[in-house]
Amino acid sequence: MHSWTIETLSPEQTQSLGEALGRLLGPSTVVLLSGDLGAGKTCFTQGLGRGLEVPENEPVVSPSYTLMNQYQGRLNLYHFDLYRLVHPEDLHDLGFDEYLCGDGVTVVEWADRFSELGLEGIRVHLEHGEDEHRRIRFSAEGEASRSVLETFRRQWAAEGDVYDRV
Repeated sequence: MHSWTIETLSPEQTQSLGEALGRLLGPSTVVLLSGDLGAGKTCFTQGLGRGLEVPENEPVVSPSYTLMNQYQGRLNLYHFDLYRLVHPEDLHDLGFDEYLCGDGVTVVEWADRFSELGLEGIRVHLEHGEDEHRRIRFSAEGEASRSVLETFRRQWAAEGDVYDRV
């Protein structure tokens, strides 16, 4: 499987999809998000947080101004937002490389801004559709990420239509 695409009809379905993936993620997983403003990157990450068992009373929000938020759950969730960064070197000041190899899950919004970083992981591209619909394309780089994504795709297909689960 090189890529897989699904459409969701609402923010709740986008979160549900993220939650299902989050339940499968292990330590040192990197999730690379891309898409236009308002496409659902943070919404999807909120679902990942639920799948990683981040407590419901700890809202997962976009770190647009802080650049990184950390949440504790089954695994730590390190949520980066590269939108406001100008140079990839700015990531070194944040200790970015340490999080990538750490004990948690690293989610990077606007991962496509610095393609020269050569990041491997599960890539999730979100696009606007009609109304609140989102077209979400998954792909993976690296053997571990491909394995997780293939398991996710098979599990999702076995559990039925996304719309029946929300």
